Amino acid sequence: MTDPRLRQITELLTLKADGMYGLSAVNQRQHALQAAHLAEHTGCPDSLIVASLLHDIGHLVHDLGHNPAEAGIDDHHEQRGHQFLTAWFGPEVTEPVRLHVAAKRYLCATEADYFAKLSKDSVVSLSLQGGPMSAKEVAAFNALPQSADAVRLRRFDEQAKVENRETPPVQHFLPAVSRCLREP
Repeated sequence: MTDPRLRQITELLTLKADGMYGLSAVNQRQHALQAAHLAEHTGCPDSLIVASLLHDIGHLVHDLGHNPAEAGIDDHHEQRGHQFLTAWFGPEVTEPVRLHVAAKRYLCATEADYFAKLSKDSVVSLSLQGGPMSAKEVAAFNALPQSADAVRLRRFDEQAKVENRETPPVQHFLPAVSRCLREP
């Protein structure tokens, strides 16, 4: 692994992702691997697999602790993650990452049963993130080029909280990450 970007991503996911993922029974690494594995298993393109793997990287690049939402703090991890990734990836990876919180708000506004499917920590963070979208916000979200991928990513995100689910290791996803990296 000679590309320093791959090394940094690997280090974040292997050395800094041991903290629990909110109130769920998995840690940040397990959550990332489960989301990426779900995307891969359903035949998504590399860009959505990588976005699924890295969607919560914003949690790993701040110093606000493991669960700032519990303390009433919105860590804006989707924006932090987007900012971190934009130097390395194009919008096919970074926009679903940036929009995955908005996708939760969108789904809560457009699907009657979606809110009931949210985990406890997602319900807590939803209130910090603005709650369900208004009709105007829904229309604006639908107009965004990567909104459909953000919704797909959001669904993987919600399903990626299963204790002891078998997944490939971080290294399994590095070829897809490498294929999505911009030229240095």
